Amino acid sequence: MVNTLTPETTERAHSPRSAGPAVDGRAHTRRRRHQAVVAYLFLAPALLFFAVFLILPLGFALLLSTSRWAGFDLGDIDPVGLDNFTGLFADGSTFLTPILTNTLLFALGTVALALAGSVLVATCIDNLRFQGLWRTLYFLPIVTTVVAVGNVWKYMYEPGGLVNGVLNALGLGSVAFLQDPDTALPSVVVVQAWASVGSAILILTAGLKSIPESYYEAAALDGAGPGTVFWKITLPLLRPSLLFVCITQFLTGLQSFALIIVMTKGGPGDTTNVAALEMYRQAFSYGDWGTASAAAFVLFVVVLVVTLVQLWIFRRKGEDA
Repeated sequence: MVNTLTPETTERAHSPRSAGPAVDGRAHTRRRRHQAVVAYLFLAPALLFFAVFLILPLGFALLLSTSRWAGFDLGDIDPVGLDNFTGLFADGSTFLTPILTNTLLFALGTVALALAGSVLVATCIDNLRFQGLWRTLYFLPIVTTVVAVGNVWKYMYEPGGLVNGVLNALGLGSVAFLQDPDTALPSVVVVQAWASVGSAILILTAGLKSIPESYYEAAALDGAGPGTVFWKITLPLLRPSLLFVCITQFLTGLQSFALIIVMTKGGPGDTTNVAALEMYRQAFSYGDWGTASAAAFVLFVVVLVVTLVQLWIFRRKGEDA
């Protein structure tokens, strides 16, 4: 049989089929580009907000941390290099001791008290009726303004206040909680922990609800007591919730400002002065925005290191956070 197809006819016959994948690939690429453009258009408002209220202030703060500026006039910004950072840790500076030390002690004390209290209360609530009512009652301090909480506790700590009234009824002497340098910082730590227990309880009760009942049924069949059940089942399975509470409470403690300025204003002396309050004073009271910005970046490094250490500790214990 004679082949009547010429080379041109054969090429035309095969060209559409051979060009098909290339055409489909270009169409797919165009679709992907179109989808990417549409996605970025939807993200544009959020990205703009992120850039205006985070990226630009962060860059400006970094500029101020290496400059000397009294505020208001941008033409008065005077670059000084790392002088602001070295000044924070120079001899005679109070930033490292007692300010940064107070900040860490305040955060550690808050985490310890809030974590222990919230675990205890959440475990008790999980075994009670009307759990929603109890969670609401413990959550009320969270929706109360810090100024109101601080003022109420400030009056409770007064010599004629409720706390000293209870101590006197027990035959103990009055304590100058906020006026004594030895008791001022622990007194504020107690208030901060009390005010933050509510949010931790909500998270931990949700974590308790996620633990399968089969574990407790198996433990009961094996004759395990309440203490063994708590330490061997409840606490290990609560680790993700505990990690979240620990990190968030520590970050809140490191950045605490309003409660301290309401209750003690950093006194007596510098015994309750913390990094956030010192930044406020340097910027708005002394007009030294460079030192305030440098202190902010030092606090940022501290927060980052503490968070990474917490994540590392929990991962070593077997929890991939």
